[in-house]
Amino acid sequence: MPARPVIAIVRPPTPAIALCELTHIERQPIDVERALAQHRAYTALLRSLGADVITLPPEPDLPDAVFVEDVAVVLDEIAILTNPGAPSRRPEVAGVAGALEPHRLLFTIRDPATLDGGDVIVAGRTIRVGLSGRSNPAAIEQLREIVEPHGYRVRSAAVHGCLHLKSACTWLGDGAWLVNPDWVDPASFGPGPVLPVHPSEPRAANTFRVGDALVMAGGFPATRELLERHGFTVHTTELSELQKAEAGGSCMSLIFRA
Repeated sequence: MPARPVIAIVRPPTPAIALCELTHIERQPIDVERALAQHRAYTALLRSLGADVITLPPEPDLPDAVFVEDVAVVLDEIAILTNPGAPSRRPEVAGVAGALEPHRLLFTIRDPATLDGGDVIVAGRTIRVGLSGRSNPAAIEQLREIVEPHGYRVRSAAVHGCLHLKSACTWLGDGAWLVNPDWVDPASFGPGPVLPVHPSEPRAANTFRVGDALVMAGGFPATRELLERHGFTVHTTELSELQKAEAGGSCMSLIFRA
């Protein structure tokens, strides 16, 4: 049976990104035209890797709307709409819900739970949820109730020093992980290999898979070389302007099988 097509949902940034939520980095001026160019190149890379890209309309009144990953978690069977930890981001959910509705049955995380998709890593039938400033224990309990009937188990992971669990680690497949040990305890991963990012590249732990390829932001050559030594095919894309909004590569797309 042929593999199901890969779908990627994206949304371009707008000038409102200058007012984005920030937690662990200092605010810097963002060149919006450059951010748009980097987002276009990012989208083109997804297409070149075989993804069917759905581009949502810009949201000029929602500064963080480019980060579509945070408002939904998409599994093979269902999708879960999150309740973002930053109240300013909750209006983003409706637009992404409309794009997901043709593809998945939708469930919703509700108050008092807060959950950002950037804190959720699906590793086979195990879902790891970061306990961060954006996602709380109530969300883990709600998520567990939703996904366990579909054969998933949910485990928590403490996150410190960064925004989301996906800032701190990536599941690479086949039991392997890429981890920043300063932001999450590497002992909680395995039993496969746990690869540490290069100490000079703390933000390199965020990568994501499109088909058989890994995508990561540019500017992390030592960590890229580590991944390639372990047999991974790595593609990079320049995200320097978007990183000023505390972005990682994974947060700007929702990627799933049709």
